[in-house]
Amino acid sequence: MTLAQQIDLSRTTDITPDGSDYETVRQVIEMLTLDYQSQPSLELIAERLGQSPTQLQKTFTRWAGLSPKAFLQAVTLDHAKRLLGREELPLLETSLELGLSGPGRLHDLFVTHEAMSPGEWKARGAGLTIRYGYHPSPFGLALVMITDRGLAGLAFADPGGEIACFEDMTQRWPNALYVEDVEATALYAARVFHPERWSADEPLRVVLIGSDFQIRVWESLLAIPLGRAVTYSDIACKIGQPTASRAVGAAVGRNPISFVVPCHRALGKSGALTGYHWGLTRKRAMLGWEAGKA
Repeated sequence: MTLAQQIDLSRTTDITPDGSDYETVRQVIEMLTLDYQSQPSLELIAERLGQSPTQLQKTFTRWAGLSPKAFLQAVTLDHAKRLLGREELPLLETSLELGLSGPGRLHDLFVTHEAMSPGEWKARGAGLTIRYGYHPSPFGLALVMITDRGLAGLAFADPGGEIACFEDMTQRWPNALYVEDVEATALYAARVFHPERWSADEPLRVVLIGSDFQIRVWESLLAIPLGRAVTYSDIACKIGQPTASRAVGAAVGRNPISFVVPCHRALGKSGALTGYHWGLTRKRAMLGWEAGKA
């Protein structure tokens, strides 16, 4: 029996809250994504979900801060292009300039980070204790992983995908010791998913475990303010390797601390959302949720 299977058997309670808003939102986003060109009405979406339009509007707006119609506009290609900016300046610098004075700076300021040494990374987690726990989040079930130095991993799973999510994360640091500690990780989950707890005076500690190249990419992601976006080629230029867009894309995809290190804010050159390790629906959800907060 694998470690992940043992862990699954040890979980005797379902921590997913009844009536999770995110499940409703996920279905709405999928419909909007599939039927984008037909611009489905609120009434049609509600009918498909077996809900009243009024209730669906209230649930969605409570979750995202935007109506379904406004959310749809927030994840279209045109909006993505606006997120990327239209200046001739390098887009990452443009993004930073536009975000410096507004609420989009909140997420950047609430995180402080350090990187493990190359030797520690090459040991693939040997000598490292990683505590973990599953917690409800605005984007589905979140797997939170911490060390004594800070948040080291954040991943997401849909119902039934908990084992695959855990195995994906543990394969990154296979020599580490994994200890379930929901009480300890709950403190981090509360800090991450509640904007009222984002504070520059008490920043969230994050530890980056990866190669030197990956860490430089992830640090560039941390510089993107909430409500802005950059392209992979912009990041490649920022780290001094302008021809390494594909390698940058791979590093973005290997980001172990989703949402906090905002890989969802990296878009294709045209503004297309492209892929996301934890699902394109979840990437759309994050961008739309952030549009309601920025």
